[in-house]
Amino acid sequence: MEGCIVMGLGYALSEEVRFKDGEVLDRNFDTYRTPRFSWLPKIETVLIENRESPPSSGGEPAIITMGAVVANAIYDALGARVLQLPMTPARVLEALAKG
Repeated sequence: MEGCIVMGLGYALSEEVRFKDGEVLDRNFDTYRTPRFSWLPKIETVLIENRESPPSSGGEPAIITMGAVVANAIYDALGARVLQLPMTPARVLEALAKG
């Protein structure tokens, strides 16, 4: 679960493949921004026992929701809707200007 949350935060906040004239600009990790432990929040997972339902897909669902979670947090904090990933500071400022 924690790994999928970290991956989802990366997709939502920093990871982007850039192109120019049909060529991929980000060919290595020196320009492709992956999450850093230093900027990740504390992640706490809570498992709830449910004997009526068999265990399945415990970790993967977290990655699907991260974009929406971050977008809604930005909206709640600033009143700006950011609709493109990653939600970079520049895109947040653009959404605020449209606001």
